[in-house]
Formats: sequence, C-alpha cells, structure tokens
Amino acid sequence: LARRGAPAEPGTPIENGPSPERARRARSGGGSGVGAARGSRRCQDASLKSHMAGRGPRILLYTGKGGVGKTSVAAATALRCADLGRRTLVISTDAAHSLADCLDLPLGPEPVQVADRLWGQEIDVLHQMEKYWRTVQQYLSALLAWKGIDGLLAEEASVLPGMDELAALLQIVKVYDDGEHDVIIVDCAPTGETLRLLSLPEAARWYLERVLPLQRAVVQVAGPLLRTVADLPVPDRQVLDAVEQLMRELDRMHSLLTDAGTTSVRLVVNPERMVVKEAQRTYTYLNLYGYSTDLVISNRVLPEQATGGYFAAWRSIQERHGQLIEEAFAPLPIRQVPMFEQEVVGLAMLRRMAEAIYGDEDPAAVYYRGSRQRVEQAEDGYRLRLPLPLADRSSLQLTQVGEELVVRLGNQKRSIILPRALWGRTAGKATFEGSELVLTFERPPSSAD
Repeated sequence: LARRGAPAEPGTPIENGPSPERARRARSGGGSGVGAARGSRRCQDASLKSHMAGRGPRILLYTGKGGVGKTSVAAATALRCADLGRRTLVISTDAAHSLADCLDLPLGPEPVQVADRLWGQEIDVLHQMEKYWRTVQQYLSALLAWKGIDGLLAEEASVLPGMDELAALLQIVKVYDDGEHDVIIVDCAPTGETLRLLSLPEAARWYLERVLPLQRAVVQVAGPLLRTVADLPVPDRQVLDAVEQLMRELDRMHSLLTDAGTTSVRLVVNPERMVVKEAQRTYTYLNLYGYSTDLVISNRVLPEQATGGYFAAWRSIQERHGQLIEEAFAPLPIRQVPMFEQEVVGLAMLRRMAEAIYGDEDPAAVYYRGSRQRVEQAEDGYRLRLPLPLADRSSLQLTQVGEELVVRLGNQKRSIILPRALWGRTAGKATFEGSELVLTFERPPSSAD
C-alpha cells in the first residue's frame, strides 16, 4: 500500500480470470454464460415487479467499443421492453448519433414517440446547455469576450470539454424524476467516453465539498475589488448557485447509477481479440467506480450455416474468442447474437435481434447481482473489499490520505471516502482474493503503547 505517493506492493498474485471450473459452469448453464436456463424468468419477473412497485424507473446503460453494434442492441432492448407493455425511453449520448438511423425514424433533442409505448431521443449538447446551463455559459462567454475573443467564438468556446456527458447525466436525472417511463435505456458513447461520463459524479462531489466553498469565499471578499480595478467579470451568486445545483444533481446521479437494483451496465462485444480486451478493461473500471454490470452480449456471431474457406477461418477465430469471453466474464450471463443476413435497421429487424438476445425473458430484469464494495470486521482490525475483476496488479497504486483512499488503475483514478469505522486507522496489507482487492486496516495503537 502506498502512503502519500509510495508505490503499492500487493502481496498475492491477481487472478486475471475465473477458474476453469467456474468457466465450465458458465458454459453449461447454471444461471450464467451462454445457454443460461430460461427457468430463471419467474425470479427475474418477480424482482422486476418489486422494483417497479416501489423504486421508480429501471435504467439500463449499453456500452462497448465503437462499431460493435451497441446502438442496435440498445434499440432492440428498448423495443422489446415496449412490446412487453413498459413505457420505455431510449436515449443516445454518443456525439456521433446513430440511434435514428437504427430505428429508421427521425429523432430530436427531446423525446419523440417512435412506436407504441416507445420514445427515442438523441441528446443535443447545445440544446441541453441552453436548457440547464445557460447562466454559467453566459458568464463564461463574458469572461472570454473580456479576454478579447470574438463574441461568436466565445459563445462556442463556452461549451467546455465534457459538457456532452454532463448534458446526458442531467437528462437522465430529469427523466427519472418525471416518472413518465418505466424503463430508461441509454445508448452510451464508446467505452472511453462512457468511463469519463460515469466518473463525473465523483469528481462533482469532490468539487462540491472542496472547491466550491472556497470559490464562494473568494468571490465574496475579492469580487467587488476585481470588478472595480480590472473590470473583470466575476461570477455572482446566481452563477455559483447554478454550479452548485449541477454538482448536487451529479452527486445524486452517482447514487442512482450505483444502485444495483435500479441501474445495470451491459457490455456489448464482438468475438474479436481487441474488442474483448477493451471490454475486460471496461468491466474492471466499472467495478472500480462502483457500477453494476449484469450482462454481456456477444454480437455478430457467424451462424453455423456460414461455411467455406473464408467463413470457416472466421468461425474458427470467433469460436476461440467466444471461449475467451466466457472465461473472462463468468459468472456474468452471456448472450450470443448471430450475424444476420441483412443490417439491423428498422423495427422488424430490431425485434429479430431482441428475440435472439432475450428469447422469452424480460430485458429489464436484473440478470446478475455481484459482490460490491464492503467493509467487514476481523481480529486484527477491519478489511475493505473492493471488487476489481480482471485487474492488472502492475498498474495498481493505492494512496491513503486521512479518511480518503485513492485507487489508481492504469490511467483511471478513484477517490474513495472511507467509512467512519476506518477513520484514524492505517491501511496495511493489500492482497487479492480472487477478483477482490482486500485492504487490511489495522487497529490504532493504544495510548499505553
């Protein structure tokens, strides 16, 4: 464990995948893997009815490497939910929207009904900014204009990097609060952008707790002087209130998206090596941020009818990587979707895809409930267990600063505020037990010592 920057030294090797026995159980059924028993439908339906009765809309996020077909899978899922009688909204947060093309129907920045009980929406960052963020944007435009930047250019530059993700999160909050839909399905941007989107709420909490109070104090003390001496546009109370409101909505969104009973992330892959490797990293990072993944969908699998030299070679490659998918993601359920004889465009083809993925199951059900971050008492103190499946030990670094634990994994970082029971304790040994990182927090020395 690193303290204030020292490198971490986990004690035991990381398991970079499930055991052969667990992979075998996944392939043979047993509630996970390809061919999971359809008999679980009654349990899934009961769980979903309980959720709908008292917890609000169900949220499903579909992500994957660009080009794997996640938009088609998200649209097919939404259509199946609507066909089952649930009021369903499918939202695209990808800057390069293709949801309208997939549905073969026009969409806009606000929800548009495209079928019975089904609405679609393509997030427009400028539209959302005008609706929710205009106060702050006006201040940023004034600040840039004060620096001599042309008015039109200042207006465009005031749309900061990451604002499309912010707009998407705001829309999810609004739709959830409206309560007009039973299921909200999000067609996310490719995995890199999605991870940035899902990390924003924690960054917002940090900003809300540490930076915003300081900004308010500085503006209150120095604002009048700056306006008088330098004629500098200084954010007034209305601007700071708008920022604080956004930060609070993002903080609330974090609790919403990390509630495994409300929100599930689903990974869409193709049986190709680079796609599977990126999905493995994504799955690890999702666990790092506390998001629940309940399903993996392997798309564009060549059917058995594809024979001949050219297709035989591809089928061999896909079978090999299909095995890798099962071994890497077990015990998550895995669904296979065939490569259709035509592109998946329009409602008829989307229904075919939904049938291939879900059969007679309800797509809005919770397909898997895995382990979550938890604290348990031990003889030598407490242990914090953090699920990090498929993590690479060489890229892991831990830093403890007071009640805050910083976990770095590759180029991703998460700050974890430790539970109150761990305050004042020092993290000692860091080991891996299966796919969980286990940190031991030793008892503080007594005054007699």
